[in-house]
Amino acid sequence: MPDRVGTTRTTTNGVAILTISGKSTVSSRELLEYLHRQTASLAGTEEIKGILLTGSESGFCNCSTEGTASPQTASQLSAFGQKTMFNLEKTGKPTIAVIEVECSGLGLEIALACDFIVASRSASFGFPGIATGQIPFCGGSQRLARLVGKSKTKELIYSGDLIDAEEAYRIALINRLYPVGEALTQAEKLLEHICTRSANAIRIGGEVVNAGYDIDLQTACMLERDAFALCFSSFDQREGMQAFLDKRAPHFKGE
Repeated sequence: MPDRVGTTRTTTNGVAILTISGKSTVSSRELLEYLHRQTASLAGTEEIKGILLTGSESGFCNCSTEGTASPQTASQLSAFGQKTMFNLEKTGKPTIAVIEVECSGLGLEIALACDFIVASRSASFGFPGIATGQIPFCGGSQRLARLVGKSKTKELIYSGDLIDAEEAYRIALINRLYPVGEALTQAEKLLEHICTRSANAIRIGGEVVNAGYDIDLQTACMLERDAFALCFSSFDQREGMQAFLDKRAPHFKGE
């Protein structure tokens, strides 16, 4: 049930704040199904300009593990989880994970699927699944390796240890580090600022970064070239250029 797993509220500036419960009684399947539904709903809502994902005081996206799963059901869960993460990555709207407590296991996988992560100094991060003979299953091992490198990723998966927010910031796992209790407020301000920019350019820019990350540089630059040219067919580009010439704030439409 959605009210058991999380809640969503929208600010007056079009930012959706999706809070995922930290209840350990919620299964990973329940959590993923909720996130899948909410992601689709928010992505399809024109009034929503950006998404903040946060957790409760007891944790970021905590859930129970399916310890009795068979290889077949484990594979099905992983496939659904990976699909959910790809959908989160492809909302076409800026997404920020806001971490103020422990972010581990599935919670960290969800955070890694967001555009970037901000945290307070009280946060911690890791993949503790090794203690029960498990590894990440929603693409977390691959996303983390692309972010912080293979060696650090292996260390976190092999040890199961948590790292604190200072270390996470040092290795570029998180983008911004705030005093305790300020991460959500500061992230909301940051996202509202981002949402004043062209939604069309944000969507195209995000797609180019994601598509070009794992291919050779020359091909990736060709993608950027074509995407840059595409921007010049948009209302937002013409409006932005005219506003610059007029020395006024632009009025973007996301078109």
